[in-house]
Amino acid sequence: MEMLSRKATCKSHGQDSSYFLGWQEYEKNPYDEVRNPSGIIQMGLAENQLSFDLLESWLASNPDATTFVRNGAGSSMFRELALFQDYHGLQTFKNELVEFMAEIRQNRVRFDPQKLVLTAGATSANETLMFCLAEPGEAFLIPTPYYPGFDRDLKWRTGVEIIPIHCSSLNEFRITRCSLEEAYEEALKLNLKVKGVFITNPSNPLGTTMNQDEFNHVISFAVTKNIHIVSDEIYAGTVFGSSIFTSIIVAIMDRNLENTDIWSRIHIVSSLSKDLGLPGFRIGMIYSNNQTLIAAATKMSSFGLVSSQTQYLLSKLLGDKKFTKNYIQQNQKRLKKRQQMLVSGLQRIGIPCLKGNAGLFCWVDMRNLLSCNTFEAEMVIWKKILYQVGLNISPGSSCHCSEPGWFRVCFANMSQETLSLSIQRIKAFVNANIGDGSN
Repeated sequence: MEMLSRKATCKSHGQDSSYFLGWQEYEKNPYDEVRNPSGIIQMGLAENQLSFDLLESWLASNPDATTFVRNGAGSSMFRELALFQDYHGLQTFKNELVEFMAEIRQNRVRFDPQKLVLTAGATSANETLMFCLAEPGEAFLIPTPYYPGFDRDLKWRTGVEIIPIHCSSLNEFRITRCSLEEAYEEALKLNLKVKGVFITNPSNPLGTTMNQDEFNHVISFAVTKNIHIVSDEIYAGTVFGSSIFTSIIVAIMDRNLENTDIWSRIHIVSSLSKDLGLPGFRIGMIYSNNQTLIAAATKMSSFGLVSSQTQYLLSKLLGDKKFTKNYIQQNQKRLKKRQQMLVSGLQRIGIPCLKGNAGLFCWVDMRNLLSCNTFEAEMVIWKKILYQVGLNISPGSSCHCSEPGWFRVCFANMSQETLSLSIQRIKAFVNANIGDGSN
């Protein structure tokens, strides 16, 4: 063992979190309608499988994109794509990406393809930003609850520390000025230099978008403290209902701060994993007005490039504006319908959810099922739901939630029938628990 590096043997990856353990249990006994009907249903994976038919029908009617034939001319692009591409990415793809990003944001902002860096997924984008913005031992403040993978993505290889901004169910887990100041004070107590605030908007795991007050608190705080804001916006295209998505860059423009220092300290992470349901294609990106950061991140991107054929195929897909417009609308409608199905199903059983308007999951309040108000009691419920009920959901403690009894439940990575079955299983569990008085 001592022959390996400290990185190879350290435990800070976060793989031991209940979030990942639930996945491992699911993989040992996965639900299958026919082959394994009593298996575990995967509700711990934020994947969007609701709109594959739209993508597949586009592929069927655009065979040139997958056979690498140049626009019906019959000449092959294969050799061009197979040979080395530099780390700046295909220009046509970046041009289409910024237009797609703008469309999801109601074209309230125009993005410059020269300020975009392509990475192999948002995981890589987030880590690259940490390498560019902070030294090992410096800190970023992150509102809780947050995505369990951030402990790995932001900290593991970079050595950057995370200080939680504790948010409370009393105000629906909204960021307050007070919570920002408390996190900052906590960092100072630990002798950590704070380099920025890291927000996820829409929030994973809350399934909510940031409101005007939250933007104002975060922006004013970053201006006062002279620090960065990283906004992970990978769920921007999943905002449904009457809400519209507001990007951090729009919030900054609304305050007329484009010509001030903060403009070059705003960095956006985006991706096609959630908005287009293509996590396996590994398309992530960093957008920033800071030219020095973009130059450094572009060099770093050579450690996680997006393959040329993926860029080529998706530049064709995103170039079809009629398709993208229809996809965004249809996908949001389907997400809304599916989310309502889960929320109303749980409500009928007496389990409330935080009111959400985005994402592929609900933030579910199971506090009334706890035997007492502790994280140990939360783990007892989680294990029962995993092993007895056969559902892998993510406990709030894995998301660093400061209150026991909350769970993230995903609804978009399965068929409608499987979601119905999940709700039935929870109902049976709740009824049995209430019946035997051992809630």
